[in-house]
Amino acid sequence: MIRTKHSEERKSTPRWMLALLLSCTIGLAPFFPEPHLWGKLKWLLGGGEGMQAMDVFDLIMHGAPWVWLLYELVRKFK
Repeated sequence: MIRTKHSEERKSTPRWMLALLLSCTIGLAPFFPEPHLWGKLKWLLGGGEGMQAMDVFDLIMHGAPWVWLLYELVRKFK
């Protein structure tokens, strides 16, 4: 494989930046009236009554970018 200057620059982009971007977009969407993840966490910490499988799946999908960001930051500073 031939390495060009452009491909080397692209590889140097930190993975934590992509994780941060995804956390701030997908991890919080929809933003109004409150971030979706925040609402699900409050519901879960309040006992999670009435929570169905779809709500748990939704919590996992919106929380995954935050878990990845935490992983990348720990890896970066370790």
